[in-house]
Amino acid sequence: MKIRGARFIFMAILTSMFQEGQSQDLFSELVNEEDEQVSSVDWNGYVRGSAFGGSEAYHLNTLFGELALQGSWKQDRSFLYADFRVREGIQFGKQSLHLQLKEAYAGYHGDRLTFLLGNQIVTWGRTDGYNPTNNINPNDYFLMTGEHDDQIMPNFMMRIQYRFIPSVELDLIAVPFYKPSVYRYDLFDMGSGVSFDDAEQPDATIGNGTFAVRINCEFPAAGFSLSFFRGYDPFYGFFVKDVDLLQEIPEIVYQSDYFKKNVFGADVALPLGSWIFRAEAALTVTKEYENNMHIPFPDVYYVAGLEHDFGRIKAIFQYAGKFIPDYIGLRKPVLLDPEDPLQVLAFAGEKINYESALFNRKIFNQQEKYNHAVFLSLNRYFSHDLLQADLSAYYNFTSDEYMFRPSLTWSITDHLSVRAGWNFMNGEDGSVFYKAKGFMNGAFLQLKVSF
Repeated sequence: MKIRGARFIFMAILTSMFQEGQSQDLFSELVNEEDEQVSSVDWNGYVRGSAFGGSEAYHLNTLFGELALQGSWKQDRSFLYADFRVREGIQFGKQSLHLQLKEAYAGYHGDRLTFLLGNQIVTWGRTDGYNPTNNINPNDYFLMTGEHDDQIMPNFMMRIQYRFIPSVELDLIAVPFYKPSVYRYDLFDMGSGVSFDDAEQPDATIGNGTFAVRINCEFPAAGFSLSFFRGYDPFYGFFVKDVDLLQEIPEIVYQSDYFKKNVFGADVALPLGSWIFRAEAALTVTKEYENNMHIPFPDVYYVAGLEHDFGRIKAIFQYAGKFIPDYIGLRKPVLLDPEDPLQVLAFAGEKINYESALFNRKIFNQQEKYNHAVFLSLNRYFSHDLLQADLSAYYNFTSDEYMFRPSLTWSITDHLSVRAGWNFMNGEDGSVFYKAKGFMNGAFLQLKVSF
């Protein structure tokens, strides 16, 4: 392929661990050039090998080699950015070749107005790890690697930013087509006779698109924002599509399904001496949740945390809570007469609906009226910053689920690094973590060369 004028060259995107915060789009770097008239080209890339294995279900569940080529070009008030990746390997026993435009967008940057169009990754919210207001991009939750940002998927969108003053900005986003997250319910231990059908994609209409707006303020004393999201949730549940109780082992067919929501959000970051206080909250409004197990209740999701450096250890502690104002408990079915065949069949159908609805509530952390969890992140550099040790830990008091993820990164040279770690999760019998541990627990190893 011939590229005229060398205008389109690739560069490396920033990648980081889960506890180092959410990935940031390159926009902030591209629009802060002091000289608007100078043409600038930047390019970079990497090649890496990644392995994740050691789970109960898959000794080697994710193995791949990946080439990443990214680049940007800027001149006057126009710019572009592209991130192209080629990944080939094995995931959950199946070999695949994956070509992805992680990001590819063109843009205009003026004194007050910025316009972007194309495949983009946008991160909203000021808390690290858990962001109640971050609803723009879907995620591939089952791409198991050593870098959390690998899971973030792009969306084609139009983004308009208008700066009233340098510290106050209006951010508008429109996504015309819905792209769901990748959530492999078929991999969960749901019992014998259970299968999942593919979800039906919403029609590509304006009414099914996504609209989001945010007022963001960055002042020396504090930063805060107010936001609104309207559209389909990238995350989703499932419903019972078909049941055959006449078989020796009942056959149950589930189907994933999507739902619309409105989200009103707010966040704040407040320096307190050597500490930083961060908080974020979102009110999510849904409809038709009373009769649809895959649609969560309206809820209030809130996160508050403190960040502080203890010597060379960077620590982040967060509390995450959820409140469901209209919570209604599920009625557990009871078999009154085990000798009556009709009652036995009716009980079996009610039990399937009960367990299915309960698992959906566990997915959305809505099995109780209140949900409480804590998150801890620790990060430290050693040996003149050649070694980086990280630890993420999570515990949910409501569901009795826990997770921890230690890792170590060794920067052998300026261009060569090795990252190794371990992912472990578990929970009480029947919980989401308990059902997922068989294929999501394991060790990971990555060798990466950047250029």
